[in-house]
Amino acid sequence: MNKFVLLSLLLSCFSFAHAAPQARYFTSAIVEEVDTTPAFNPADTITVDPLPNRFFMPLVFDHYEFHDPLTIGLPEISPEEFMTAPAGSNPLDFNYRPEWLRRADNTARLAKQLNYAILYSSPQLVRYNMATLPEAPKMYRTVIDPGTLRFDIREFEADLIADAEIHEVDLRKRHWMNSFSASLQFSQAYVSPNWYQGGNSNLTAIAQLNWDLVLNQKYHPNLLFETHAQYKLGSNSAPDDSLHAYNISEDLFQFNSTFGVKAAKRWYYSLTAQFKTQLLNSYQSNSHTTRAAFLSPGELNIGLGMTYNYASEKGRFTFDASISPLTYNLRTCINDKVDATAYDIPEGKYSKSKFGSSCECKLKWKISYNISFASRIFAFSDYDRFESDWENTLLFEINRFLTTQIFAHMRYDSSTQPCPDPQWHKLQIKEILSIGFAYKFSNV
Repeated sequence: MNKFVLLSLLLSCFSFAHAAPQARYFTSAIVEEVDTTPAFNPADTITVDPLPNRFFMPLVFDHYEFHDPLTIGLPEISPEEFMTAPAGSNPLDFNYRPEWLRRADNTARLAKQLNYAILYSSPQLVRYNMATLPEAPKMYRTVIDPGTLRFDIREFEADLIADAEIHEVDLRKRHWMNSFSASLQFSQAYVSPNWYQGGNSNLTAIAQLNWDLVLNQKYHPNLLFETHAQYKLGSNSAPDDSLHAYNISEDLFQFNSTFGVKAAKRWYYSLTAQFKTQLLNSYQSNSHTTRAAFLSPGELNIGLGMTYNYASEKGRFTFDASISPLTYNLRTCINDKVDATAYDIPEGKYSKSKFGSSCECKLKWKISYNISFASRIFAFSDYDRFESDWENTLLFEINRFLTTQIFAHMRYDSSTQPCPDPQWHKLQIKEILSIGFAYKFSNV
């Protein structure tokens, strides 16, 4: 074996060790035979004798080693070299390679064999492997160049605190999950007095508060409890009303609650309750006649039946359906200035009770990270009168505080007097498109 190969082998031995303060072993290798054929057995050609580590260096391998022949990419062979190759020889054969390439190949083979021998004959010496060592967390900082207005993201190492104190974290079970949201939406239009098509300026504002309380089914899988409370107030300017500067277009305080005990996989024996009324007085246009007021009307529904509850694994889609064959319905009108007969309450009475059946379906769908859709439909019938409400809300979250909302509400009541327009009859529809500010927080 020539001196070049021995020197390369010596350098290869030192290349397998990296500096570390807690080292115990080092290795010296004695090369007995070198086989230039692709197939070889490292255990037959290399002998490893572990010695005490005088340099305090551990063995650190940068990858796992397997017993495979070493393959080295060859330079492209020109047509002239291919044509001048000796007869019966392969220009890509190992023996036909240049002298410098054969020496490099031999050196690489020796280094490979040394790796094999250490892993096979003395695996206890391999204490570290870069493939299994954990990586230190990386942190980055953004640097702005004022001259070019370019952002440059650079990595920097965080200072490690040797004597850092670890504080215990109080991890308590969260049995109740609640969330609160508030929004203020606007819709505005201005028309100058000399606008060629005419028209009136208009300003609409809608404020909404929502609060949800849900029992955590992770800890109470056999129980279902959901409560939702909301208050919505909408008003718009009334340039055509000579008696009022604004009109109330929306005034609703509503409370919904569902309590259930599991009966099957997603079915619960349930008790549902719904109460709704308005808080402020509303008047007819160009009149002092009160159309509605607090608890005038007011409506209470209590139903006994079953509820189907479904929620996707990631919580992006939820669906509830409650069927109550036995439902109690109470309507009130306590304000003497409000016509009680318009709400199916006998004249001179302040309330009316009925028994019937009801159903309620609720759907929430997180379409994307900033788009959500919510729908709710409620229907009640005492087998003589039928009423239903269908509310749909499509919410676009522009950012944390700015939102756009499309709200559509359809209502049908068989006891309502038909609309003079024969196209609508007893169907009532309200749609609002608005943009404004929103804020929400929750404990989940």
